[in-house]
Amino acid sequence: MPVGFDFRQDSPLLIEQLEKSLREKDERIMSLETENAMLHLRTAQLMRSQQAAAEVAMVTRIHYQQQLVRAKQAIHELKQCLSYTKNEMRIFERKTSEQLVHSRRVVEQYSQISRVESSTVSELQRKFLSLQQQLKDISEKHEKERKQRKQLHNDLMELRGNIRVHCRLRPVFHTDVQGDPVTSVRTSPEQPEVALYFLDDENICVRSSKHNKVFEFERVYGPDDSQQNVFDQVQPMLTSLLDGYNVCIMAYGQTGSGKTHTMLGSHKNENYNLSHEAHPDEGVIPRAMRELFSLMSEKPTGTYQAEVSVVEIYNNDIRDLLSKDFKSKHDLVTCPDGSLSLPTVTFRQVASVKSVMSCVVHGLRTRRESATLVHEHSSRSHLVVTLLITTNDTTRAWHTDPATSDWSSSAISSNLPLSKERGRTTPPNVSSPNPSVIKTKLQLVDLAGSECVGLSGVKGAAFRETSSINKSLSALADVLGALAERRTHVPYRNSRLTYFLQDSIGGDAKLLLLLCVSPTKHYITESLQCLGFGQRARQVQRGPAKRRLPTTMEKSEVSAISRSHSKTPPVTK
Repeated sequence: MPVGFDFRQDSPLLIEQLEKSLREKDERIMSLETENAMLHLRTAQLMRSQQAAAEVAMVTRIHYQQQLVRAKQAIHELKQCLSYTKNEMRIFERKTSEQLVHSRRVVEQYSQISRVESSTVSELQRKFLSLQQQLKDISEKHEKERKQRKQLHNDLMELRGNIRVHCRLRPVFHTDVQGDPVTSVRTSPEQPEVALYFLDDENICVRSSKHNKVFEFERVYGPDDSQQNVFDQVQPMLTSLLDGYNVCIMAYGQTGSGKTHTMLGSHKNENYNLSHEAHPDEGVIPRAMRELFSLMSEKPTGTYQAEVSVVEIYNNDIRDLLSKDFKSKHDLVTCPDGSLSLPTVTFRQVASVKSVMSCVVHGLRTRRESATLVHEHSSRSHLVVTLLITTNDTTRAWHTDPATSDWSSSAISSNLPLSKERGRTTPPNVSSPNPSVIKTKLQLVDLAGSECVGLSGVKGAAFRETSSINKSLSALADVLGALAERRTHVPYRNSRLTYFLQDSIGGDAKLLLLLCVSPTKHYITESLQCLGFGQRARQVQRGPAKRRLPTTMEKSEVSAISRSHSKTPPVTK
């Protein structure tokens, strides 16, 4: 207790100081306790954070350890690949070195060969120049020979005669019958008796109980001859057509003898093969169209223009098969140059085989046919396909020198150029001051079959059709007979058929008559009639065919050419 302290006086103040000091200490204790609690809480949080961080560090360490393992494995694999690559590179370098050495040897060998062969290059060049000159000389000779061949071809056609007669003997079919024609299909297993025999390329023999008779023609086709064999003899006439001559090809024979097959092939097959190669079954008409357009394609575009018409002569009336109006009648008109035309008949422009055959097939759909005891699809009309060719050649030269002119003297004997066709004048559509425009005509005729009424078994309207067919064919025989006997009057107008074909039969066209006959004895009468018809046709002497003249040539030029050729008379057979 301090000195001079008086307990009684100073005790309340002391107590108060002590109490104050005690309160301060209690407050200090409370503050420290609170701070201690906060520190404990902070310590707990830090411990929890430390524990979480330890866990994350543990996971991260494990992940890094795994990545380290994978990296060590990848490094090991890369070391192995590098080792393999080094080995491959050493092998490649070794092989490359070997190939390089080999290539150097090969190059050296070829270099030696090249040096050896290079010594002959100059010699080869000299030989090439020599061959080139020889080719030029041969080409010039070929051109001269081509022109001469063209002239000789026309001379040969004239020497053979303007009317040429061929005969085709068809094979024996199962539809051929013997005795009474009670059915069109043979039920007996026996073969029909053959009466016609193919002897050689020019002779056919008919054997009967009374006698054997041999008929001679320019060409005879046997049963084994193909469609191509027939067309091979027709083909030269197409060259004459483009050279300026009218051409007519006509098939004649009894019903079922193969006329339509010869001219068209399987006429019921409308899908004609229109490729460059002919189908073996195709007839003369599609093959002729293919050959003509092939020849025309060799000339510049615009040199030739073609038109086609398809008509039938039915019951002595001319019907236009390309027109929708079948009931209209068409009359023949005589042109100023003496030729005949049908101005009301439809002519269609054609530029390909397909376009022509489309017109022909369209006409065949409406052609009159009916079934008879002789043939299931007997044609009841004469079919005439006319192809009109207009040649517009500005490069053709018409010389007055007989040594250089390719016109025959007979082509100049008429001073009337063919200026009109089908009743209309055709103006030249060229710019040359003296163009050459020539019109030629190809007529392809599939005649209706001659038939005996008793054999065919026709009645009613079919009987009238048969009578009309036989009458027109009889008129055709009368015309040929009059021409063969050189009568002053030829009865062309007795039938529309002969009148329509007057220019081809008795005019200046080159006419090929294809006789079609059956080999069986059952049809021997009709076959003899057909062969006799062909013999009469061979006796017709018309003189050489005339070449068409340009429509724009002056009459003075024609007269001059005619005088230059008057010293060389035409040659006829």
